[in-house]
Amino acid sequence: MRRLLLLPALTAALLTACTGTEEVTYAVQLNVLTDTDTSGRATQLRALNTDGGAVNTVAVTGGVQVLPTSSTRRVITVRSDAAETRAPDGSDPQAFADPGFTPCYTRAAQDAGRTRLLLLSECSGVQRAALFDSASRTLVWSALLPTYLPPVTTNDTPPTRLAVQGDVGLVTRARLNGGSEVIRVAVPTTGGSAEASVPLAIPAVFDLAPSGARILAATDTGIQALKTTGEPDSATTLTAFGATRYDRLWTGGTLIAAWRSNVLAGTGDTPLRLWDSAPTAAATTAATVATLSGIRDLTLPGDGKAYVLAGQNLNRYDVTLGLSTGNWAVKTLRTLTEPLSIAWTVPVTTP
Repeated sequence: MRRLLLLPALTAALLTACTGTEEVTYAVQLNVLTDTDTSGRATQLRALNTDGGAVNTVAVTGGVQVLPTSSTRRVITVRSDAAETRAPDGSDPQAFADPGFTPCYTRAAQDAGRTRLLLLSECSGVQRAALFDSASRTLVWSALLPTYLPPVTTNDTPPTRLAVQGDVGLVTRARLNGGSEVIRVAVPTTGGSAEASVPLAIPAVFDLAPSGARILAATDTGIQALKTTGEPDSATTLTAFGATRYDRLWTGGTLIAAWRSNVLAGTGDTPLRLWDSAPTAAATTAATVATLSGIRDLTLPGDGKAYVLAGQNLNRYDVTLGLSTGNWAVKTLRTLTEPLSIAWTVPVTTP
């Protein structure tokens, strides 16, 4: 089995202080939004090391999502009324630019290189999208989306999802007559302001995630790449996951993870599956990491581990070991209060 390439900066180290005592330092740190209130928004941002130990906790208002940055030295926090980058311990918030409207942010997405941040605002039924440069936190464009008439929600109703390719934003949302519709938002080649396309009817899309130059979609018939029009391409179905429905999709480097919601499936625990999509990888079928219920989020930092928020628990799985031997060395690192979203950073260490 091909060994996963680990980022050199993410390997654990033992430092000896001037007193001669050994101190474990964690090159990867986790940032988790927790303590979700009745509105579904988080009120705490917790910084944890990769053994679950507390580093710091700061209060946040209206926490929606956390995401890593391209530099890995800061974390993005998206809140209902703003977005900012923060230091790994949650301090030093630095705001993204004003989007040109009063936002009610509900979700976010990044491109594969984490150079662009796409935010969706939904205020009183009006949807707007804003694209930012993640490094400078400047606005690239913002646009009003076409009027949305959501259908009655059932277990088969697709959620609203976002994706980014270059400076093009993609929004999929449930279609009134069934399935999904996709909207492409971009600045026309002739220049000017960003424009949203007329919604295109497509098969139901339950999640989106970047994978290299492609955007992958979780559909009723498997995981498929999107065409340039935003429509899932059935000819690209990833056979490693089979022709079956998944509700959540995550990517990190060449790793792809997928999970079918136990709530939407109306079952007990369901398999969390993971596949290394690198051309040199030996396995052609996604492996089952664990059977879980209530997965809220997952992150794949590149340190050879997967960190999963399942119910109230933060679990760690050894991806390198699991893919090569089938032993995922699962460990519950911490029990949290209503966790919502997880991301990773690489804090600056001082010897």
